[in-house]
Amino acid sequence: MDGRVMAMSEIEFSLNDAFARSPLGLYVHVPFCASTCDFCAFYQTTPTRSGVEGYLNAVRQELELVRLRKPVDTVFWGGGTPGLLAPEDLRTLGDTVLGACGQRPAEWTIELAPASVTDARLAVLKELGVTRVSLGVQSFSHALLDALGRQHTREQVLKAYARVRDAGFASVNLDLMFALPGQDLAAWELDLKTAIDLAPDHLSTYCLTFEEDTKLWIKLSKGQVKLDPEHEARLYERTWDILDGAGYSQYEVSNFARPGHACAHNLNTWRMHEWVGIGPSAAGQHDCLRGANTADLDKWMEGIARGERMTDDRVRLTSGLLVEDAMVFGLRMNVGVDLQALKTRFPAAGWADLDRTLTRLSEQGLVERTEAVVKLSRRGRLLADSVGSELVGVLSEA
Repeated sequence: MDGRVMAMSEIEFSLNDAFARSPLGLYVHVPFCASTCDFCAFYQTTPTRSGVEGYLNAVRQELELVRLRKPVDTVFWGGGTPGLLAPEDLRTLGDTVLGACGQRPAEWTIELAPASVTDARLAVLKELGVTRVSLGVQSFSHALLDALGRQHTREQVLKAYARVRDAGFASVNLDLMFALPGQDLAAWELDLKTAIDLAPDHLSTYCLTFEEDTKLWIKLSKGQVKLDPEHEARLYERTWDILDGAGYSQYEVSNFARPGHACAHNLNTWRMHEWVGIGPSAAGQHDCLRGANTADLDKWMEGIARGERMTDDRVRLTSGLLVEDAMVFGLRMNVGVDLQALKTRFPAAGWADLDRTLTRLSEQGLVERTEAVVKLSRRGRLLADSVGSELVGVLSEA
């Protein structure tokens, strides 16, 4: 028993040492949504006054439970629809977060639905120190928005974007989706052109995925919509070429930015640094553990009141697990993975096994490799998820 305890202590010491100089992120899940979009699988619930008040109180309690050994560098508020919170509730949540951060975060992102953008909400967010707004646009087409079950219109998107710009936030992202039911290449190119004309600092373009237990999944299972991988690939590649020509540098399979506007919070997560997840369903990687909060507002609040958090999918971190995930997510980035830096952080991982797998992927034309760096080829970027699955389970659990 003593030997096992000592071994675990040594592992924790090694991982804490590896994380000591890495950034720390804070993700806050705001679960409230007015309605559920056909494609959405994120946890959400309808807001009530008692539910919002209970949520805000539990966020404060959960942050008190977290052992933060260093200041927070980046904050990300996702949902749900964070912008559904009233201005005074946004201020309460923001003050609670700032009190836990130890410093004003260098980057602070909030996701907003266009229909929830008001001058009063934006004023509070600006005063709190939010630096980055991500608008969930999905499409500028009325027909395509209706097919997704979205509750906003093209006109609301344009008005919301103008308000966000007038408020003076340092960076603005637009979220778009492609390969939507009924969307051909011309329709996607028109969405891209409309977005580019608005001149956002950042664009996220996601291929529609069919998550279980969503309305779109049900439509797929009934044959009402169909998958078309070849069509998806054409839209992927056209996206890369159009945005590159418009001055947006692709830094991850689905993300493009003007210089200085890549999302630092996401970069830190993809590089397997530390982040704390607060709120129902929020996942985190911190204090040598990875896990998620229960995806139920009431159960999460009850657990926090008992001093319990990260109760779902809870695992103890190992070098092997961290390197594996750093490869899976790191390869999605255009710069690829710095193998030398990763070996320095996690020397005990099963590098020989990984080397054999990377050699095979290179021979298949899916990755490009030098002595220090490995990255996806253009063909590999089209098959990023498949390449990632080849790396799962490769490394020994060191």
